[in-house]
Amino acid sequence: MFESAELGHKLDKKTYAREAARLRADLLDMQYDIKQAAQLPVIILINGVEGAGKGETANLLNAWMDPRHIETHAFPAPSDEERERPPMWRFWRALPPKGKIGIFVGNWYTDPVVARVSGRIKHAELTVAIDDILRFEKMITDEGALVIKFWFHLSKDGQKKRLKALEKDPKTRWRVSKRDWKLFDDYDHYVNVSEHVLRETSSGYAPWTVIDGSDENYRTIAVARHVLDTVRRRLTQKDGKKKVSSRIAPFERALDGRDLINSLDMTQKLSVKKYASELEKWQGRLNLLARDPRFREHAVIAVFEGNDAAGKGGTIRRITGALDARWYDIVPVAAPTEEERAHPYQWRFWRNLPRHGRIVIFDRSWYGRVLVERVEGFCSEADWMRAYAEINDFENQLNRNGTIVVKFWLTISAEEQLKRFKEREKTRFKRFKITEEDWRNRDKWDAYEMAVCDMVDRTSTEIAPWTLVEANDKYFARIKVLKTLCERLEAALK
Repeated sequence: MFESAELGHKLDKKTYAREAARLRADLLDMQYDIKQAAQLPVIILINGVEGAGKGETANLLNAWMDPRHIETHAFPAPSDEERERPPMWRFWRALPPKGKIGIFVGNWYTDPVVARVSGRIKHAELTVAIDDILRFEKMITDEGALVIKFWFHLSKDGQKKRLKALEKDPKTRWRVSKRDWKLFDDYDHYVNVSEHVLRETSSGYAPWTVIDGSDENYRTIAVARHVLDTVRRRLTQKDGKKKVSSRIAPFERALDGRDLINSLDMTQKLSVKKYASELEKWQGRLNLLARDPRFREHAVIAVFEGNDAAGKGGTIRRITGALDARWYDIVPVAAPTEEERAHPYQWRFWRNLPRHGRIVIFDRSWYGRVLVERVEGFCSEADWMRAYAEINDFENQLNRNGTIVVKFWLTISAEEQLKRFKEREKTRFKRFKITEEDWRNRDKWDAYEMAVCDMVDRTSTEIAPWTLVEANDKYFARIKVLKTLCERLEAALK
């Protein structure tokens, strides 16, 4: 892929001056078109060999456009906080919203390539990292982002001259480190690994563009022109998002009408006395597990989904009642805010991932994409159909990082829900829990049940299985949840 970048492309000063004047004005116009439309986030990745002009290019884009609407990020070695989350966590947090441009100098490609060159990871681990990157880029582009990827290349002799020139000048000496010369010593290996990664990750939705970094004038105009043309092409689409149609056959229902939900035994109960003794037992065990030194190498995410009025809030309180308030966070998930709608749907959940030794409880979660958004038509069929694989990938990344994902679906019968709705309307301190939307959702009971069955069937995995909780009896439901949570923790700590 690097052959054309070693041809020594050059651009004379006169041509550069003429092109630069035009491109600066055009880039500013393009940037304000993005801002005004507020439908398109642009992500520009800057990678390549040291000394090929990566930093200069980032500075130039900020100078030629309005830097107030550009978010520029450089990613050094991960901090302790970042190492306690999945590797993609820090990149998810930095994604620009719709209407802005994000420039990533050193990004999700840097660590895997450098780690492979230095021998810290094997080829198989690099392959896993490449697969993670491909799924990530596919998801954010499906969500409407435009990803522009540049690789800045220099020949080995060109890199050596460039590093020496930077090192000789007192004003730029600081930009050359021992790490840069170490990478130069590994130049051939670095280029071979990089070419393999670029070949594997140059996709139709996020292709690589290799830039010859030997001539500053050529490099500058080539980058500016490519950014301008690529963004303009996307802006011709009315909403800034790729149109994706779903051509998959609809899910088939069982011929006898039986499914995972309506086959549950909803008559299970606990007496008040039995409940009290079981509550003390499992809350005590959960407290001990949370204080176990081995838990410092893990985190817990407890996901609560369920029918309206199924008792999620009361169940969550029985969990938190066993824990020190400094150990956990509760994330209540409602309709997305304007800021959240400006990002891919998983963005707001990635931001709330726990550090090791902590517990995060999601009251509603990323499963809204395949539940309420599916049933209410808030997203297209293609969007919620691809979400099953995206969710499984997300939870797999959590698991690989030591996070224990425990998922509960609390289910009640339609008759029990009606009874609880009426009780809430009569009870003053519970009236806030019942809304017109809750009543409206009852009319779509069958559609929601179908969505729940598909969700469980397609996202109940070995690493993050669903636990279906029969919640007509609140006492039974609370103990089943506490017991399951303890057993999952105990299994992980063995």
